[in-house]
Amino acid sequence: MSETQKALASFEIIDGVAVIKIDDGKANALSLPMQQAFNSVLDQAQQAKLPVVITGRSGILSAGFDLKTLAAGGQPAYEMLNGGIEIALRLLSFETPVVIACGGHAIAMGVFLLQSGDYRIGVAGNFKYSANEVAIGMTMPWSMIEILRQRLTPAALSRAVLLAETFTPTNGVENGLIDRVVATEAELMPTALEFAKSTLALNAAAHAASKQRLRGEAIASIRGCWTKDSADWKKLFLAS
Repeated sequence: MSETQKALASFEIIDGVAVIKIDDGKANALSLPMQQAFNSVLDQAQQAKLPVVITGRSGILSAGFDLKTLAAGGQPAYEMLNGGIEIALRLLSFETPVVIACGGHAIAMGVFLLQSGDYRIGVAGNFKYSANEVAIGMTMPWSMIEILRQRLTPAALSRAVLLAETFTPTNGVENGLIDRVVATEAELMPTALEFAKSTLALNAAAHAASKQRLRGEAIASIRGCWTKDSADWKKLFLAS
């Protein structure tokens, strides 16, 4: 792992839990370098075979893809979009429990990342959970709809996809975007670690097999939709 990657994503084991933190010093954009760093620490977590806690910076999990890369287009934009879906699928099928400790906003690809954990914890406050694609003039990708579908309530899914509704910690649990809200940021990581440690009591093989049964059809659907999205992105960014 390069020094650049280490600066973007860190890995440590705390009380039997693999803790991953992503931090680019800004909005935690899921740029190509961030994705490389993220995948590298996920490799370490996979080798450790421990429950995982993923968190971001104070006030934000991620604001989505790097907009400069998207605006420039070409191969980097194409690779970045595909890489985001690959990470979501990796988390959805991760063999050990994945807890996402969201200390603030989760926007665009950030909210899809949030929906890829097994247990999602937010912090009370003026924070946004938003799939804002329609609001910025982008047709919602097929695969991203499916990522939302397997967690949001049907009514919330419709509003998120068609109306780009912004959800918050106040209504996030009832609409399926998160599982729990803590009152302060100081409580976030202790709560996430406590929950992750509690999963050590689970039978690891049964957890992994049950996750595959629960999500197998959704993952197959996401992969099928990803094929369509990738073809669309190739036309958009790689057409000569």
